[in-house]
Amino acid sequence: MPAYRVESYVRRLCLVLIAVFLLALSGWALPARAVEAISVPATADAVDLTHSVERYENHGNAIQVSTAPGADGIVRRIEVTSRDGQNTDWIVFALSNPSDEQIDRLLVAPFYRLVGSGILWPDLGSSRIASLSPSQGIIPERINSPDADVYQITLDPGAVVTFVAELHTSKVPQLYLWQPEAYKDSVNAYTLYKGIVLGISGLLALFLTIIVVIKGTIMFPATAALAWTVLGYLCIDFGFWNRVFGLSAGGEQLYRAGGEVLLAASLIVFLYGYLNLNRWHIHYSHVAITALVLLLGLFSIAIWDPAIAAGIARLSLAVIGLLGFGVVLVLAFQGYDRAIMLIPTWFLLLVWLVGAALAANAALANDLVQPAIDGGMVLVVLLIGFTVMQHAFAGAALLQGSIGDVERRALALTGSGDMMWDWDVDRDHIHTAGELEILLSLKPGTLEGPAREWLDVIHPSDRDRFRATLDAIIDQRRGRIAQVFRLRSEDGHFRWFLLRARPLLGSDGEVVRCVGTLHDVTEQKTFEERLLHDAVIDNLTGLPNRQIFLDRFNAAMARYKVDGTVRPTAIVLDIDGFKQVNTNQSISVGDSILLTMARRLARQIKPQDALCRLAGDQFGIVLLSEQQPDRIAAFGEALRRTVRAPFTFGEHEIYLTGSIGLAIGDGANTSASEVVHDAEIAMYQAKMLGGDRMEAYRPTLKTVTGDRVVLENDLKSAIANEELRILYQPIIRLADRTIAGFEALVRWQHPKQGWLGPHDFIPLAEESGLINDLGLYVLERAARQLSYWQQQGQDNYRLFTSVNVSSRQLLRHDLINDVKAVMSRSALTPGTLKLEITESLVMENPEYSARVLERLRSFGAGLSLDDFGTGYSSLSYLQRFPFDTIKVDQSFVRNDHKNHNGGARPVILRSIVTLAHDLGMDVVAEGAETESDALELLQLGCEYAQGFLYGQPMPAEDASKMLSNQLARMQN
Repeated sequence: MPAYRVESYVRRLCLVLIAVFLLALSGWALPARAVEAISVPATADAVDLTHSVERYENHGNAIQVSTAPGADGIVRRIEVTSRDGQNTDWIVFALSNPSDEQIDRLLVAPFYRLVGSGILWPDLGSSRIASLSPSQGIIPERINSPDADVYQITLDPGAVVTFVAELHTSKVPQLYLWQPEAYKDSVNAYTLYKGIVLGISGLLALFLTIIVVIKGTIMFPATAALAWTVLGYLCIDFGFWNRVFGLSAGGEQLYRAGGEVLLAASLIVFLYGYLNLNRWHIHYSHVAITALVLLLGLFSIAIWDPAIAAGIARLSLAVIGLLGFGVVLVLAFQGYDRAIMLIPTWFLLLVWLVGAALAANAALANDLVQPAIDGGMVLVVLLIGFTVMQHAFAGAALLQGSIGDVERRALALTGSGDMMWDWDVDRDHIHTAGELEILLSLKPGTLEGPAREWLDVIHPSDRDRFRATLDAIIDQRRGRIAQVFRLRSEDGHFRWFLLRARPLLGSDGEVVRCVGTLHDVTEQKTFEERLLHDAVIDNLTGLPNRQIFLDRFNAAMARYKVDGTVRPTAIVLDIDGFKQVNTNQSISVGDSILLTMARRLARQIKPQDALCRLAGDQFGIVLLSEQQPDRIAAFGEALRRTVRAPFTFGEHEIYLTGSIGLAIGDGANTSASEVVHDAEIAMYQAKMLGGDRMEAYRPTLKTVTGDRVVLENDLKSAIANEELRILYQPIIRLADRTIAGFEALVRWQHPKQGWLGPHDFIPLAEESGLINDLGLYVLERAARQLSYWQQQGQDNYRLFTSVNVSSRQLLRHDLINDVKAVMSRSALTPGTLKLEITESLVMENPEYSARVLERLRSFGAGLSLDDFGTGYSSLSYLQRFPFDTIKVDQSFVRNDHKNHNGGARPVILRSIVTLAHDLGMDVVAEGAETESDALELLQLGCEYAQGFLYGQPMPAEDASKMLSNQLARMQN
């Protein structure tokens, strides 16, 4: 190629690069490309220009554009400068008039549209067009409008005009070119629609407010609040507040954001009030209050940035709608009628929320969408109002505030479940409305008639009293009937009823009617009879207890003092080493031995004698059939041989012996209790001599047993002077090996005998009646120490302490009062002061125990079932008792050579843990001695373990140090 051509190409290339560089530096001043003109039909009511304009964002304070080609095909340039001289946004569009007549049109840009406004950081409305400049012709005239930027545009025949619009914001949600008359008709029609919607909404809000005045239950104010909130929001959306307060085009953003926040808050209030959520669970109240506080906090955000507050409110509406529908469905499945009635309305609310979301995201962009959303909102509130009114009328809620005394008493009778009893004295006709006949399975009309016909179904023992009561009411013409009697059912069984009635006098002062109620008290009477039975009869053996023993011996002594023929003898028999049987074998084995022993001893006595169970392994006999000393001694030896007979359990035999003491009533001025006490002294003497023997009382034995009396007095003094020590053995949480709690154990440092364990003085306390004072002593100090630990650190607020409860404590009502007093004086976390009750103790009287345990649980005490797995019938009763913890007996935990069921032990232990978890209980395993024991318990799912592996019983000071060290390790 010649050199001059190369030079020419290089020169041209440099000129091109220089030109590009200069264009880049001054690109802001270049005119924009020519726009395509939009033909404006003369007959069209409106032309949508929204998507036909060219947008220039942050273009600067001036813009140069090329106009659309005119009729002569020439493209011209125009330059428009911003009014305030600041960087701004622009839109450019061109219109052409193909007709031969002048066209007048209105360019309309609404301030706010829900369609396309968005959900996060929504566009809440503003003035859109600051100015409008044409390339030729008449300058557009701005027309005042509260809802939109409106400019009147005039197009000459055959003209092509390019318009440059300076914007206030970068968004123009809608830009329409309207015929003036069509726009006027559209505005008038929409104004009429707004008035109708506002009228319906206002009447609905006013009506619901009037209902609030009539009946102020919470669901009516909540519904009225929702209606007023919707009315206020519609006033904002329809521009009503703009006209009232004279807001600027963008001043309604704060109002609109606040309206959407209140709309979400009012939905929560309505849902909480209508469904009465506070009756279902306290967590509903917590969630509702938290949500309201957070939503109302959006007002402060709205002052700073309304768009952010509105976006959060719109998301909250969606969340409230979905979660609210879930709550409605859950309560509906539980049979709650209010929730069932709300399902259709709330479903329509979800449909409305979906439509509003689609419109906000521009998925629905029709001009009718926004009016439909506004109308749909009113429709939803209207349906909610109908639902509330339907419930109100169906349940007579509106009339409850104005009912009279007669109606109120009738409602009270219905609510109490009592049956009406009306005796028309003049006609001698009793009316019970058939309820009593249904309960007794009698034929209809059996109990409708004269009072004498009732005598056939009343228990024979109650007939005379029933007849006498009615006669007395008629004769005396005053008083009240409060009588309990029995009625026979169709199957022959009797049920107890309480009749409460009063006479009504006529004008002549005579009784004309007797009206009252019948209440079925069969369960109460059965429970009372069971309590009376358990008060005198041992639940395990069915034998009379110590109180009956003393009563029968006292009666025998009284007869002997009168006739002097039959002298009673008191015999007390105690099984030697019986507690070792419970410890080494199991409590179920011990119970079986006691049952067998009771049957064996019963075969030894004659009809005139009496056999009783005095204590755990102690029996008493009132002997009347033998009078001669040698015959009495022979009877005692027969009893001793009976006890020595082996007890067979499978392949094993258990040999026991008995210590027997006897005392003969001498007819002097000696009480029955003193004679029985003498027999007990003789029995203790037999035990001191090695057991398996019989001793008769003699006065010299009182000095031998004096030590026991001294020990009893010392124990009483130790309790009064607070000399007993409370030690705490750690209970470890196996998951992280941290201290979960302690078991409180009592020890006594006797001034002469040194340290005494519970087995040295607890039986003495039970026999002497000091066990209640001792139990209260331990309970108070354990609660006080636990309260101190819980207050020392936040991590200790769930720390618990277990306290053992003896049989004497549980069977006395004093335990309920003691626990209630201790819980009221101690600031303890509910459920952390656990009462440990042995399995056999509960089963001695399951009906009574269930009631006592329920009362204890209501005071905030935790309940732990001790020695679980060793009883004989606990599995069938376990679900009836409100225990929260099961304590597995150490015989199922220790894996040593003494355990003959080594292969079955893990299976049984796993079953116990699974059963406890299925019943919602925690498991504490006793006797964890090695790391392998702890690992096995953890693998089986056991939560807690207790044993010498984690620490011996220790004073409170040492336990506090362990907690402090644990807290320090956790913080590091």
